[in-house]
Amino acid sequence: MRDAKTIVFVFSSDRPASHRSPVAMLGPIAVAVVVGVLGWAYQALKPPPPKICGSRNGPPVTSPRVKLSDGRYLAYREIGAPKEEAKYKVIVIHGFDSSKDLNLPIPQELIEELKIYFLFYDRAGYGDSDPNPSRTVKNEASDIEELADRLQIGSRFYVIGVSMGAYPAWGCLRYIPHRLSGISLVVPFVHYWWHSFPSRLLREAFGKLQVTDQWTFRVAHHAPWLLYWWMTQKWFTSLSIMAGNMKIFSPGDMEIIKSCGDKINLCQEKIQHQGVHESLHRDLIAGYASWEFDPLELENPFPDNQGSVHLWQGMEDRIIPCEINQYIAQKLPWIRYHEVPNGGHLCIFKSDLCVAVIRALLLG
Repeated sequence: MRDAKTIVFVFSSDRPASHRSPVAMLGPIAVAVVVGVLGWAYQALKPPPPKICGSRNGPPVTSPRVKLSDGRYLAYREIGAPKEEAKYKVIVIHGFDSSKDLNLPIPQELIEELKIYFLFYDRAGYGDSDPNPSRTVKNEASDIEELADRLQIGSRFYVIGVSMGAYPAWGCLRYIPHRLSGISLVVPFVHYWWHSFPSRLLREAFGKLQVTDQWTFRVAHHAPWLLYWWMTQKWFTSLSIMAGNMKIFSPGDMEIIKSCGDKINLCQEKIQHQGVHESLHRDLIAGYASWEFDPLELENPFPDNQGSVHLWQGMEDRIIPCEINQYIAQKLPWIRYHEVPNGGHLCIFKSDLCVAVIRALLLG
């Protein structure tokens, strides 16, 4: 009868690791590598949770806010005439990497002359407004309507959408035209995959952008699940404006930046304090998603001329190619198109143009 040691030897008949085939040893290594890569990819693709204002680990709430029907909060700022006495009520939609503390050069004399009430608000995920993981063009418009109702500014109001803030403004024209007294799109955002536009036009306009920006917009449109990694990887630049590439600004823009660059956004440090993904990245995803409509499919919201729609395009704008907005104005004659010959993307921060935009909207 075999002893215990012999029995153990019989059942341990595999060759020592040093005698194993190299091919056999590659299997466990390959599995480990694949698991490691998948783990890294999961972490790289997954955005961190937002630091929601007022939560245990989030920044404090420092602005007045209203609670929406879905439980989210929107922060807002009011300036100008008291809303109970105002003749005109204007909601201003800020752009990319901005907030309700957008500091437009609106003269106090104009406010008093026309009795204007201005309502600025933080779009979802920006400033003190709660994030919205399902942000779309449609629910951005719904946020505006509900904000107006919560603050009781009346059944109709004016809207000014600046830059990236134009996609919620287009949403207002599509989804809540009955609430509008007038609307102005200033250096407005354009979408390079709007389906009603000539592909050649979109392609040529797209080709004028910085190459890195082209790729970022492609990722936002075609692979939004990849955008967080794309925007945070360190191998190459993802978006010119976030990398501080000054080539995207015209000479006129540079003059504005030199004279009042630090005053364009008050409380700059609050813009992204709930997370860059919840503010900037989701803005790109919502803006460049596939829309349910595009501007060429819109109908005139003011067929009886009880209001007006304005589009202001800086002809030296290097961020928004002028060709697409020119085409919109040609195809939609009910839009009052204004070209700013030497204007860049920041032209609204010149006092004379800011006044012209407001007067045209309210009195035009």
